[in-house]
Amino acid sequence: MNKKEYSVEIGGKTLTAIFSDLAEQAHGSVMLKYGETIVLATVCMSHDKQAGLGFFNLTVDYVERFYATGKILGSRFMHREGKPSEDAVLASRVIDRTLRPLFDQSIRHAVQVIVTVLSLDVDDPTVLAVNAASLALAVSDIPWNGPVGAVRIGKYDNDDFKISPAQALRLDDTKYKFDLTICGKDGNINMIEASAHEVNEEELEEAFKKASEEIIKLENFQKKIVAEIGVPKKVIEREKILEESVRLFDENILPKMEKAIFSGPGKKEIDELHSIWNKMVAEKYPDQDDFTLEDNLFDETENKILHEQAIKKDKRADGRAMDELRDLYVQAGGVSSILHGSGIFYRGGTHVLSVLTLGGPEERLLVDGMKAKEEKRFMHHYNFPPYSSGEVGRMGNTGRREIGHGALAEKALAMMLPSVEEFPYTMRVVSESMASNGSTSQASICASTLALMDGGVPIKAPVAGIAMGLMMESITNGQLRITNEPKYKILTDIQGPEDHHGDMDFKVAGTREGVTAIQLDVKVEGVPIKILGEAMLQSKKARVAILDKIEKEISAPRAQISPNAPKILIMKIKPDQIGMVIGGGGKTIKEIKEKSGAEITIEDDGTVYLTGKGESAELAKKVIEEMTHEFKVGEVLKGEVVRIADFGAFVRLNHFTDGMVHISEMAPFRVERVSDIIKDGMIVPVKIIKVDHEQGKISLSIKEADSGFFKKP
Repeated sequence: MNKKEYSVEIGGKTLTAIFSDLAEQAHGSVMLKYGETIVLATVCMSHDKQAGLGFFNLTVDYVERFYATGKILGSRFMHREGKPSEDAVLASRVIDRTLRPLFDQSIRHAVQVIVTVLSLDVDDPTVLAVNAASLALAVSDIPWNGPVGAVRIGKYDNDDFKISPAQALRLDDTKYKFDLTICGKDGNINMIEASAHEVNEEELEEAFKKASEEIIKLENFQKKIVAEIGVPKKVIEREKILEESVRLFDENILPKMEKAIFSGPGKKEIDELHSIWNKMVAEKYPDQDDFTLEDNLFDETENKILHEQAIKKDKRADGRAMDELRDLYVQAGGVSSILHGSGIFYRGGTHVLSVLTLGGPEERLLVDGMKAKEEKRFMHHYNFPPYSSGEVGRMGNTGRREIGHGALAEKALAMMLPSVEEFPYTMRVVSESMASNGSTSQASICASTLALMDGGVPIKAPVAGIAMGLMMESITNGQLRITNEPKYKILTDIQGPEDHHGDMDFKVAGTREGVTAIQLDVKVEGVPIKILGEAMLQSKKARVAILDKIEKEISAPRAQISPNAPKILIMKIKPDQIGMVIGGGGKTIKEIKEKSGAEITIEDDGTVYLTGKGESAELAKKVIEEMTHEFKVGEVLKGEVVRIADFGAFVRLNHFTDGMVHISEMAPFRVERVSDIIKDGMIVPVKIIKVDHEQGKISLSIKEADSGFFKKP
């Protein structure tokens, strides 16, 4: 094996890049090691371009192999990795969102990036995967304007920034103030994923600056490697559009474009003009099959006009000011009495319905992943059906976009949820995108806040989200690039063309007090930290305005949960009683469930959750209370005589326990025969006079419970 290694210190630990001929057929590959976490990144580009594709075909796959943690995956019937886990999908998205802006989008050759986790220790493999993918691309002949660096940074347990935190800190959201994954290039940022406990914007900006220092170190490390072992990049010539097509466009379409773009909310007029152009070129070139270049001309011209008008004239497509929200509509509940909670949120042409469903602890989601085995009591799921964008499309498997948007909203809301002690329910919120015209993901956060409050979930504070956009000056060959001092405009609440053509999609969610989640995607190579800081402050104004609207509709979570939601009772038993309640092979607990109709969950500490509708939970609780009741000497109660013997009578104290009254303890006078004064089925008062725990026997006395119960014959 031919091998060469390079190392650098990051976050107090050594990062090692290993180049070898292990994956020698790949166009670029590297094994990146940080502690005992190791990933392999490979990159390939197709030899031939894909005619008629119309977009840059980049695919990124983050591959989990359970051997990396010494685990055998699956059930008795399946021990092979199948479809990617949610964690794997989210990691793929992070890599993709970081790499994509640094490609020339006119490339029509397919590029594939595969990152495989070979070994997993306490360090974050996602951050390692981004850096590995960057290195593999940078040393290859694939045209790409990298490298980039990626770090994880946060504040945990104290006020000091920590680079590359261990898994124990990352997974325990009670321990951290905020946790960020940040990627960038040349001191600018091009991807962020963040969760936070209501952190102020200024503090987050400081974290961006600190992360940037480590990112620059990673870039320099990669540049040194590229200088030694990198190969020249392939030169892919851009196809040029025919001058005749440009002339046709300039004469017939260009004069109408500005009016169509700035025709008001929505994109109807510009879409209609685009259709006219498509029809025009099809008629002009009847023998031509591929009109990608003509389509790009329309798109690039729209892009240029939007940027110029925003930067020079503070002009937006729908006529709003740069920091102005679209019209808002909020509704808490009112959809159906069957639902446990619902919320409807409009922001302009973006409409979302969110629905809450409550369940017991038994409905928690078990996540058995590579990183950890955990139970989730809160889930947010996001759906984007084709009709929401006025299109015809396939319904079916959840895509990466849906998973990503769902995870972002879940992250934003999770910080404000009550503890399990306060609210033991399992919570699932589903957000349905009903109409899309910019940032349905942030609308789903707002709608979900309404649904949670309508459902009586005692959240700590309502959460709202807003998408911030950016228009920056400087366009070179159709590729947006930043300068040292770019002219720019920050846009609040981006919609339609601004979302498609803008230079960033900066999603910021939080409460009145601070930020709970961030997601940044860009179409340029990176955004200066200064601009991101300004955008966060501008976003706060919009967020507060949305929260004002939400709180006007519903000022606090409803006092009661829906009558259609299950009722949960909590009780405590001794840990050594758990086995008794469960019974051999689960027989006893199964019988209790069947008789009561309730679901029962028992924690290791003896906490018992009883979930059911109607009186089922109360019935199950009564049974378990009787089963686990510890009878004490001196306790007085009533019981049914269930059996008579010559020496005494057996009395049923509850469904699970009998005690014995000796003949001498029946009355304050001599009793010749038990049957003289007591009969089967009689209800008698008894006092416990002795408890033998070893033998499991309880001695009772009627005369001490009520000396006058039996009269002397």
